[in-house]
Amino acid sequence: MMDSVNNTIRIATRTSQLAMAQSGQVANDISAALGCECELVGLDTRGDTTRGPLVELGGKGLFTAELESALRERRLELAIHSAKDMPAEMDADLVIAAVPPREDPRDALVSVHGPLEALAQGATVGTGSIRRSASLLALRPDLNIVPIRGNVQTRLARAAGDKADLDAVVLAMAGLKRSGLADEFAEVIHPLSTAEVIPAGGQGVLVVQTHESQTALIDQLRVVDCAATREALLAERAVLRGLGASCQSCVAVFVSQTETGWVGAGLNGTDDGEVTRKVRLECETSAELAAQLIEALAL
Repeated sequence: MMDSVNNTIRIATRTSQLAMAQSGQVANDISAALGCECELVGLDTRGDTTRGPLVELGGKGLFTAELESALRERRLELAIHSAKDMPAEMDADLVIAAVPPREDPRDALVSVHGPLEALAQGATVGTGSIRRSASLLALRPDLNIVPIRGNVQTRLARAAGDKADLDAVVLAMAGLKRSGLADEFAEVIHPLSTAEVIPAGGQGVLVVQTHESQTALIDQLRVVDCAATREALLAERAVLRGLGASCQSCVAVFVSQTETGWVGAGLNGTDDGEVTRKVRLECETSAELAAQLIEALAL
């Protein structure tokens, strides 16, 4: 059990280049804040090793279960997850110890042909997300959506590489920025507003997770916690739980703080990608906003 920052903190992360990069950034922040050493330990998850469309794989903890097992077995002290990969229901023995500030929450169309409105009729657009597919088809019913998987570089190359076979792909701006690819491919990256394409719950947010027994470490990690990002994330996760959604559902929710309160946008759709509800609400508190979004989005 870790009870002092005098020792090295071992941090579980997925092994993809993006996961290692973004986890490394958080590990550096923790190291600087606590005056300790941090060691990243890469673990493969079922979502990383299983092929096929994510929507067909389903299952709880597709990208998190192996990391959480390491926490329970005390092999590692912390795990860093992309919040949108986490199941909406987290087991009671695990704790969100810190939520760093949110990166750009938007999705982006990557295409050498220009932004969404410039794509030709029937253009092929790659995405493995039913949420993104539904949102794009609501804006451009003529598009030909092609299911794709792979890391950021692999997917990006399918629209912007020498052997590109698609007219466009859709990626998260947060991943493009954290991987350093946003500047390199700036000319072909076309951000989609959160009003056009509402992000997945937790998109752009990283979560530092630990076991409930790590009480001293939980207390120490408050220094790297962003209160506004945490509150927004908890509201988004409450909406996902209320709608019974998973990371493979046709559900979107994005909550942010304003000068006077909280604003939230949400989308809900069918399993075959038809948008049936899309709303935007404002409330004084994030808890009230979450409750109203659940009511407005329920099918």
